[in-house]
Amino acid sequence: MLSILADLGVPPGDESLRPLMEDVFSWLLGPAHAQGIRVLAGRTRRCTSQEGNAVWSSLRLGFADMRTEELVSRLLKWQWPDGGWNCDKNPEADTSSFMESLIPVRALALYAEFSGDPKVRTTTERAAEVFLKRRLFKRIRDGQVMDKHFVRLCYPPYWHYNILFALKVMAEAGFISDPRCKDALDLLASKHLPDGGFPAEETYSRTTRPSLSGYSLVNWGGTSKVKMNPFVTADAQYVLRKAGRQL
Repeated sequence: MLSILADLGVPPGDESLRPLMEDVFSWLLGPAHAQGIRVLAGRTRRCTSQEGNAVWSSLRLGFADMRTEELVSRLLKWQWPDGGWNCDKNPEADTSSFMESLIPVRALALYAEFSGDPKVRTTTERAAEVFLKRRLFKRIRDGQVMDKHFVRLCYPPYWHYNILFALKVMAEAGFISDPRCKDALDLLASKHLPDGGFPAEETYSRTTRPSLSGYSLVNWGGTSKVKMNPFVTADAQYVLRKAGRQL
């Protein structure tokens, strides 16, 4: 919830949100959470999208403090050799996860901007390579689409990965001009609708409550192949503008 509010541009310093931020810090830095952190085959197996969202939200909403720095320190410590992060408990898993690495890139890029810490910026650049060397959505070995969901636009993505969210993070982090973003930018531009917008091709939110995952009372505009979604359109226009593209 906090990450979505921050993404929508809620001004920093809204004290009504502080209790939520406190709950997040208490959860991630508490002893019960620490018991779930596993190190297998020399790699920390953590859903670091959670730490990443906490860091990014605390910075954007004006609640960053020493606990933000502690979470950043953990992300740096847990980075895998190939540059990203993964929560896969299979000891043989040795490749970073797109799902768990994108949000940390977003968080560390913003932290590096706020702090000026060159070590954090270097870590961010290493993590961005996880995506850039795969053109944001293609397998290295054959150039094919890694996952059909990666090329479907949506908002909000929560912790899920897709090219629009990836391009947004690349734009925020200063990597959108990298030529390896071109294929994803071309694919995004190809989804431009005659009405001037972009569609939401799938959704991860639900208005029923069988579980808390993805539950939302907000109407995010629904999905359609031919009708623009205002939230997806806003993100797509931001990305293309930052890339210097005109539709």
